[in-house]
Amino acid sequence: MRITNSFIQTQFLAAINQMQANLAQTQNQISLGQSFTTPSQNPVAAGSVNNYSLALAQSQQFDRNANVAQNRLGLEDNALSQFQSALQSIRDLALQANNATQTDQDRAAIASQVQQIRDTLLSIANSQDGNGEYLFAGYSSKTQPFALTATGASYAGDQGQRQLQIAVGRTVADGDNGSVVFDQLKTGNGTFEVAASAVNTGSGVIGATTVTDAAAYDGGTYSINFTTPISYEVRDASNALIASATYTSGQAISFNGVQVTLTGTPAANDSFTLSRSGTQNIFATVQNLLGALTTGTGSAAGTAKLNNAIGTAINNIDRALDQSNNVRAAVGARLNSIDAQTQLGGNQQLQLKSMISQLKDLDYAAALTSLSQQQTSLAAAMQSYALTQGLSLFKYL
Repeated sequence: MRITNSFIQTQFLAAINQMQANLAQTQNQISLGQSFTTPSQNPVAAGSVNNYSLALAQSQQFDRNANVAQNRLGLEDNALSQFQSALQSIRDLALQANNATQTDQDRAAIASQVQQIRDTLLSIANSQDGNGEYLFAGYSSKTQPFALTATGASYAGDQGQRQLQIAVGRTVADGDNGSVVFDQLKTGNGTFEVAASAVNTGSGVIGATTVTDAAAYDGGTYSINFTTPISYEVRDASNALIASATYTSGQAISFNGVQVTLTGTPAANDSFTLSRSGTQNIFATVQNLLGALTTGTGSAAGTAKLNNAIGTAINNIDRALDQSNNVRAAVGARLNSIDAQTQLGGNQQLQLKSMISQLKDLDYAAALTSLSQQQTSLAAAMQSYALTQGLSLFKYL
């Protein structure tokens, strides 16, 4: 094979170009602080870095989801705290109104205070987060959940509970819908409720109601009928006689695993109905209380109706407070769960970053040594090329 000057020149230039490319690559690696800048430079490490980066991005997204959930749950807990304070104020006012020393005018003034607090309750139930989404509307977070009506308030949200993923295979609810918190609340003592007949003419007032034997209570409806002011019968829904006895004010009436205390003097034919607890929204409870407070007494029977209405409202407020406590406990548990998961996610992210760093970060000492060697080699090659270009046999003839 004939070696021509052109061939030698081409080989020299190719070698120099390669050296320049290697030098540029090293300089680029040093400027970026990375051991490789394209996957082709280290395919195995690049594949591992890609997988770790995807896992890191996913973990960071879980952190963002956790932060959103944490913020909304914090707002919910604050709203529930305000709700409980407002509701406790209404309860205190109801107890105050139930005092025998209060006049109709006093109760009207109390009703005005209750109405103001009811408006506060409505504002709390319609609380929003920083994005303008309603906390207690379920999935319908753009829809205002509650609006006042003549009988209380209507609920326009849904029964949903939004879930956010905070880890692989792990989600957390970022709130609770208004139906659970404010709308579908148990009445009475949570198991059963007792109501006085609207046509009672005596002064019988419902007191404490308790379940003494849960296994004996069948959830049925019973009526306590007074045959005389001092005697009563208990009958079931089919009018079958369950019990009968002499009535003593303040003495418990017990049957089928339940116990009801009545005070005052019922009239003959007065009756009280015991039935399984239903559900009622808190605004209906407050509206019923307002109705009772603004209705004059006028008689012993009227006073008994007022006392029974206020007592019913207080029982229902207690159930609302119980439910809000349950919801707050669940919110607290979720916040604790998020904190724990965020800590785990943070540790995972540190590990992933460390693994990516080990694969991708540049060893500056080695890189600078390589850069110096490449610069020296390139300079020597260019000098050699310049010398060979000047060689000719004519110089030696």
